[in-house]
Amino acid sequence: MPSRKSAIRHDWTIDEIQTLLDQPLNDLLFKAQSTHRAHFDPNRIQVSTLLSIKTGACPEDCGYCAQSAHHDTNLERERLLPLDDVLTAARAACAEGATRFCMGAAWRNPTDNNLDQVVAMIEGVHALGMETCVTLGMLTGPQARRLKDAGLDYYNHNLDTSPEFYGQVITTRTYQDRLDTLEHVREVGLKTCSGGILGMGESRRDRASMLRQLTNLPAHPESVPINLLVQVEGTPLFGQAALDPFEFVRVVAATRILMPASHVRLSAGRHEMSDELQALCFLAGANSIFYGERLLTASNAEADRDRALFARLGLTFEEVDAERTEPGACHKE
Repeated sequence: MPSRKSAIRHDWTIDEIQTLLDQPLNDLLFKAQSTHRAHFDPNRIQVSTLLSIKTGACPEDCGYCAQSAHHDTNLERERLLPLDDVLTAARAACAEGATRFCMGAAWRNPTDNNLDQVVAMIEGVHALGMETCVTLGMLTGPQARRLKDAGLDYYNHNLDTSPEFYGQVITTRTYQDRLDTLEHVREVGLKTCSGGILGMGESRRDRASMLRQLTNLPAHPESVPINLLVQVEGTPLFGQAALDPFEFVRVVAATRILMPASHVRLSAGRHEMSDELQALCFLAGANSIFYGERLLTASNAEADRDRALFARLGLTFEEVDAERTEPGACHKE
């Protein structure tokens, strides 16, 4: 008998969420897995691929980011990729089993000329039958509308951490700036992709506070990426003490319970996770991954390793929506 679906709430308190995070891990995993099974096939994983379409020289000072112009990370600045290069990468991702193609640009906010070029990319990827997602920094309402009209499915804009800890990581944009962009995206009917980064020196209560911000939005993000800090030499957060892996699993489980109908994605840092840790995260309710060799500027788990792990765990990829795909647009090997 299928489990009863959990009620969708938008009124969680920090104390309630911290109580979730504090409970015995077995109890937390049981509740998260029960919730997951009520809303999803527990053995199917949505797969996305992320391509950096414009790398480096970002004016923001995010303490974790190799692309910030404020940090000396020896990352070479690159111009916006040509359209043909982006579509070639999208076809390859589709052939490897990705159903969503995400494009990231290191901007504080895009100009109208920037959007002209990104719109062409969105239209091209959309024609392959893949879902489209971009992360371009802060957006105005009219810019969000333009992306929606181009056929964009998702807009990614992470909150990163709690409001209380945020100022210790970023000073060049405010927390409210991030919330405003998410509001612009929701208002035009785009789906949102928003999550956070763990292991930046934040407390468990900070993690509870970040999750409260996400779950109490007017609509839960359809995708919630949970990132593990990738330490890059030259960034202010290089040298942070490693996060306890079980703490990461706790946050994944709590995210599943708090946002039961959202896809919970293992994102940055997965390259450094053992197979066993990833399996625990899937048990905790994660049902989406980034797939491929690179994740913006950081290494990601190799596709062959992912396929082998999925085979060992009995997991399967979600399929590309056949109704969206033009015949011959994307051939699987």
